[in-house]
Amino acid sequence: MSAAFRKAAKSKQRQHRERAQPASRKKLGLLEKKQDYRLRAQDYHKKQNALRALQKKALDKNPDEFYFKMIRTQLKDGVHVIKQPKDEVTPEQMKLMKTQDLKYVEMKRVAEAKKIERLKSELHLLDVEGKQPNKHTFFFDTKKEVREFDIATHLNTVPELVDRVYNRPTIATLQKETLKGATDPVHLKKLDQQRKNQYDLLKQRIEREKSMFVIAQKIQTRKDLLDKTHKVKVKKETTNNPAIYRFKFQRKR
Repeated sequence: MSAAFRKAAKSKQRQHRERAQPASRKKLGLLEKKQDYRLRAQDYHKKQNALRALQKKALDKNPDEFYFKMIRTQLKDGVHVIKQPKDEVTPEQMKLMKTQDLKYVEMKRVAEAKKIERLKSELHLLDVEGKQPNKHTFFFDTKKEVREFDIATHLNTVPELVDRVYNRPTIATLQKETLKGATDPVHLKKLDQQRKNQYDLLKQRIEREKSMFVIAQKIQTRKDLLDKTHKVKVKKETTNNPAIYRFKFQRKR
């Protein structure tokens, strides 16, 4: 009963309120209360302690002291930020390295290599553009033979087939056997375009395989850097080559 009586008595007590800002001082804003003063005082003392700590650190500093953050940091908006080294990688390589792992890239590279071998076996690379032309040297005894030289007669074939580097039958073979395959000029032009498209596809696959190989090397390098062994960078990373590190030799037990 006593506890309930005290609660009932307190409910009828007068509520004490802190004094507000007088009307003559309203232009100065709200009247500061003790809790406001406490927060302001805590903030003031915190800043003073920080200034004293910095002052002591400056007094105790060795003028000959050097550490690498002196040259590896820059000031941004009043805050020292460590400079991040720029990786010499293309955006496509960086995106693939972030989303895929080493095994996936290696699997794709092996698949591209198999497709390249299959295309090479089909095309034979006989009349590919950019290939160094073969040389066929003929020897003669007199200058008269040089002036009267006819390559079609010498190779025993028709003049239309002289420029071909493959599938160049002789006249005797043409007389004995019938021509197999397309002979229409329109059809032959279409076949040449298809062959050119196959060579372009082969070139793209070779470039893709090289890019995959570079990405796999860069991922493997980043994986090796997770080791705590002491290492020294020998060569910086480039777009076509990974960075090269020399690791400290450790004898295995």
